[in-house]
Amino acid sequence: MGDVTVNVNNESKKKRSQLHDVWRRFRKSPIAMIGLFIVIFMVLVAIFADVIAPSDGRNPGYDIHNLGNRFQAPNAEHIMGTDEFGRDIFARVVHGSRVSLLVGFIVVTFSMTLGVIVGAIAGFFGKVAENILMRFIDVLLSIPPILLAISIAAAMRPGMMSIVLAVGIGALPLYARVMRASVLTVKEQEFIEAAYSIGASKFRIIRKHVLPNCIAPIIVQATMGLAYAILWAAALSFLGIGIQPPTPEWGAMLSEGRMYIRDHWHMVMFPGMAIAIMIFALNMMGDGLRDAFDPRLKK
Repeated sequence: MGDVTVNVNNESKKKRSQLHDVWRRFRKSPIAMIGLFIVIFMVLVAIFADVIAPSDGRNPGYDIHNLGNRFQAPNAEHIMGTDEFGRDIFARVVHGSRVSLLVGFIVVTFSMTLGVIVGAIAGFFGKVAENILMRFIDVLLSIPPILLAISIAAAMRPGMMSIVLAVGIGALPLYARVMRASVLTVKEQEFIEAAYSIGASKFRIIRKHVLPNCIAPIIVQATMGLAYAILWAAALSFLGIGIQPPTPEWGAMLSEGRMYIRDHWHMVMFPGMAIAIMIFALNMMGDGLRDAFDPRLKK
């Protein structure tokens, strides 16, 4: 019993040490830390949107129409101006962060879960399973992701569910291929043979040994994938087949303001800046995570 306790404690310390090394390498990158702080800030804005920009009839809320305040330029009362219905653009950008981030997280969770399952089965079992699953992935890869997303979204009723399926299916092949490549590397390691020798089942080996050792590239891909999911969701909403007005969503706000861009630039500038800043921050953070998880950078 004493030896078992010592082994468990050593394993726990080893995992903590690995996470500590990843965090130490990550925080050494100023660009990655800036990206992390921006992402945290945007998440906090989305969580506390009702506090930052309340809509209670006394404040310039995101859903309050006031035709007397139409097309106001940025001023003291409306720091980002108002739109064609007199709605406060700052409030709509703040509440739009909640919609855009929620869509992005759901899309990444959906595509990552399916991609990890498909990639793990294809890489670990090989043969017939790999041929069937990877040929399906190759078919998806042969179609441009944005074209596939537009086709799926156009065939469904516009809304969050159509965006999740459209963007999620388009992103699935990336996770599947990354996971398959990682599994092919891990399954040849000695600890996998040791697990076989003590009678562990294949699914237990996948769950306990293969997946934990393949999680690093998936985390990096998920961070990058979140940026693309937000961008593609905004693109679908801009085209009118995603989130529908009057729901505040950055892409839909760009679509509403594009016809007024010559005379009322603020209607497209601020939601466009929100998208650009969020994508930029996620890419910076993803680059930092990629470098932090890279074993070749260990000293």
